[in-house]
Amino acid sequence: MSIADKLVLQRQHHLKWRAFDRLELVLMMLCGLLCFGFSLSVTFDIATRTIGHPWLWLQEVTSTLFVYAIFIGAAVATRRNDHLYLTAISEALHGKARLIVEIVIRIVVLGVAFCLIWFGYINYLRGFGSFRLPSGTPIASLYAAIPLAGVLIALFTIEQLVNGIRNGFDHPEPPEEEFPIPPVETRLQARARP
Repeated sequence: MSIADKLVLQRQHHLKWRAFDRLELVLMMLCGLLCFGFSLSVTFDIATRTIGHPWLWLQEVTSTLFVYAIFIGAAVATRRNDHLYLTAISEALHGKARLIVEIVIRIVVLGVAFCLIWFGYINYLRGFGSFRLPSGTPIASLYAAIPLAGVLIALFTIEQLVNGIRNGFDHPEPPEEEFPIPPVETRLQARARP
């Protein structure tokens, strides 16, 4: 199994378009890099402060990596149905009731996405009047993550809404086993070997 197969979640694939699998892969890899960079910058920030020579610009880098990781991660989690989604209610229902609940949930998420786009863009434009210290970079560079995440969340929500109405939301998924337990005979045979 390749890394791409592990990063692109196959669960509820009836709600997804294959064309967006590559986008999900890129976003998952970007989230990993952002989280790694965040951890590294925090480590360097602590180390440089401990030795008495702090790199003040590291705080800007840390906050930027953190904000982008959060918002891009929220978009990816929306595609994977891991975030902004009420599964307990919808999975307990079947038929027309489930269809209605699933549609309502996604319309609410779509509303949140449009708020992120609209108010995030307004915030982004206002961010050109404030600057981050010590670099003097406009704070708009930090706020750009908000409308970007809104666009991605809207895109993935529309994808699920269209495919859910077309294919149905209720598709039983095979149980996922991260660490499959071998049959008892195999374990006993492994113990019997010298």
